[in-house]
This record gives sequence, C-alpha cells and structure tokens, in this order.
Amino acid sequence: MFVAFAAPGCDVALPEASGDYCRSITFRSLPYTVCSFRADRDDIRLFYANEEGAQYLQFDTLVADLEARGETLVFAMNGGMYHEDRQPVGYLRAEDGDRASVNTNEGPGNFHMKPNGVFWLDGARAGISVSEAYLEDGREPDFATQSGPMLVIDGEIHPTINPDGTSRKRRNGVGVSEDGRTVYFAISDTLVTFHDFASLFRDRLETPDALFLDGQVSRIYAPAMGRDEQGMDMGPIVGVVE
Repeated sequence: MFVAFAAPGCDVALPEASGDYCRSITFRSLPYTVCSFRADRDDIRLFYANEEGAQYLQFDTLVADLEARGETLVFAMNGGMYHEDRQPVGYLRAEDGDRASVNTNEGPGNFHMKPNGVFWLDGARAGISVSEAYLEDGREPDFATQSGPMLVIDGEIHPTINPDGTSRKRRNGVGVSEDGRTVYFAISDTLVTFHDFASLFRDRLETPDALFLDGQVSRIYAPAMGRDEQGMDMGPIVGVVE
C-alpha cells in the first residue's frame, strides 16, 4: 500500500511519476494522482454488489470477483457518497442494476450543495450533467453515479465554492473532456480545499464539467503505481477493467 500525504500548506513537489494510466502531479504546490482513460477504448464501469447481491465494500473483494471472471481491475476509487449501510445517497447504475433514483431533494452536506450532478457512461461517450438536466435529457446510460457538489460547470467553478474556504480534506472526483472521450479521475495526496480541487479540474485538466465524488474516505486502487489503499467499507466503486 502506498499513500503520499503532506501537511496542508506545504510546498510539495512530487515527481511527475507515471504508472500505466495514472500519474502523480503537483498543481499549485499540492500533490495529486490523476488517472485518465478513454471512454471509447477503456472498459470503465460502476460496481456495487456481486451476482449474489453481496456488496463489494473493498477493492480486494472486487478484484477477486473480477479475477474469477477472467478479468483484471487496473484502477478503482470510491465512486460516490453513501449512507451508513453503504447504500448510495443518490442515483447509481452499476453492473448489478439501478439503486435509487436521481435525488434532487434539498438537504444538508456536500451531496445537497446544489447543483449536484451525475457522471454517466454511454457506449463510447462519457459526460457529467447537472442532476436536473440529466433528468430532462432522459438519458439511459450503461453506467452512472450521482454525487455532489459539481466542481466545475460549463467551465466555471461551482458558484458557492469559496476561494477563501479553509476546510481541508482528502478529496476525489471525476472530470470529462469537452468531446466526451477522455475521463479524468483525480484524488488529492494531501488535504485540499474544495476550491483547490475544483481548480485542478478547471485549470490543469481543462475539463468543462467535473464532479466531486467524496472526501475523507477517498482512496485509490492503482496497482501499476503500487497503490492499494485500505480503509473503511465503501459503497459505489468506479473502476476500469482489462
């Protein structure tokens, strides 16, 4: 297991290291791991439970299930917020089917920091839509997960994300290129603010839309980089299979 943490505010300069699809980068003196995939080439999926209905909960459980099918997990991270019983807070369309419906309710916490959004995969194309727009479009994608808040919307940082915010946590999220072909998954390797994290997607990865997936419990599986992070049980998992 490899975890590269640094104290908030430190001027960290990690080497621009690569491991297959993933690389370590430094953006505005903060370290991140970014993994990029092609929606028209790579097998990106959402996972929640196996054929018997047992929740995966951990990367290792998912790895073993895929290996039994003759498949290899090459990347994964937690794929959206969940309740104490690990049921997703919002909509999830995973390998085992749909969980709940698109949640546009008002409420507390990051998920309800409107607008929230849905990351979806449909054939050779990916996208991130504001939740209400996702419903209006009537999409029926192959896979989808709802989370919140949106980090970047049409090239602009979420209007209520404060540039002077002081809350620092480990965070992970997803952004999609303008043409819907390239998907970027990112996780901070130190404690960062929402604005720090949103700026990574807007200014370094140049994704017009990006979605926050989770914080504090965020972790990554990237075996080519020697990373198989352990922790509490998870709900939705997003992964790439070969």
